[in-house]
Amino acid sequence: MTPLPPGSTIGILGGGQLGRMIASAAAQLGYRTHVLAPDRESVAAQTASSLTRADYHNRIVLADFAAQCDVVTYEFENIAVEPVAWLGDRVPVHPSPVSLRVAQDRLAEKAFVADLGGTPARWAAVDSRAALDAAIATIGTPAVLKTTRMGYDGKGQARLMSAADADAAWEAVGGPAVLEAFVTFTHEFSILLVRDHHGNMVSYPPPWNEHADGILARSTVPAPAPIAAHWTQAAALTGRIADALGHVGMLTCEFFATADGPVFNEMAPRVHNSGHWTIEGAVTSQFENHVRAICGLPLGDTGLTGTAVTMENLIGEEADCWAELLAEPGAHLHLYGKRESRPGRKMGHVTRVTR
Repeated sequence: MTPLPPGSTIGILGGGQLGRMIASAAAQLGYRTHVLAPDRESVAAQTASSLTRADYHNRIVLADFAAQCDVVTYEFENIAVEPVAWLGDRVPVHPSPVSLRVAQDRLAEKAFVADLGGTPARWAAVDSRAALDAAIATIGTPAVLKTTRMGYDGKGQARLMSAADADAAWEAVGGPAVLEAFVTFTHEFSILLVRDHHGNMVSYPPPWNEHADGILARSTVPAPAPIAAHWTQAAALTGRIADALGHVGMLTCEFFATADGPVFNEMAPRVHNSGHWTIEGAVTSQFENHVRAICGLPLGDTGLTGTAVTMENLIGEEADCWAELLAEPGAHLHLYGKRESRPGRKMGHVTRVTR
């Protein structure tokens, strides 16, 4: 691919904070960005060059959007494949709709990864209340019932500590869904990998990810020894996934560190919350490397800028402590420009780098 020169326009599907940070990284490299999102409030538009507020399925809007962009990417995977594929027939789209299609369906994702030699948690498809009983008989409990699509940050999930929880779980989640066995693990971690048009790949040191109420609370690098022991195997699987998809851009795969090796949890064909630490903590941020990959530029150095890095999410009212964080030496504050603070809503993050 001939590299896109500075001044070219990157289209971004989605108006959230990930799009916001992609746009900032693109501007640093001299690119313009055009956000397409239906949201009444688009925080990505605050850093982008232009915004179109419209539904993703409006073909007139899509045609105009494609005509104004030199390449298109997306900041989240809960978007219908059809408009993305339609755009892909008119303008380069990276990652491709293939990556999107696999990542947004948990059943397809698990089967795909298992075929490549990965180890997902034991699982069974559930499309009815009776099928849930059959899945419990096969998988056992404790387990978690998850929607096959649209779930994130703990949403669209219900825990079953015993078969007696089946009615409540089905009422909360319904189908189609997947029942996953609980995994006994010591740590959660992610592999953040970027692949270019020629198949070249680089990845970041894996962060240790700590969650609270299903939402990422903290990412720490370097990771503890149990994660480091699984780094090579998990990174190799993520590379096989990227190659099999023909993926271009950032790809994030989440894993559990277990006594039997890394257990695959889920993938995201995009920049990821667990990689926000890379803005100050790595030589090249995940956002810049995503832009580099989709624009045909050389991939950047993923090494650490210090001896240790910690990123903490600011959820809901936690962002109200912005003044104290700004007064803290060495704290790097990122606020996402969201007007309304709600419980469970990611309002920003703070990164600390030890040098």
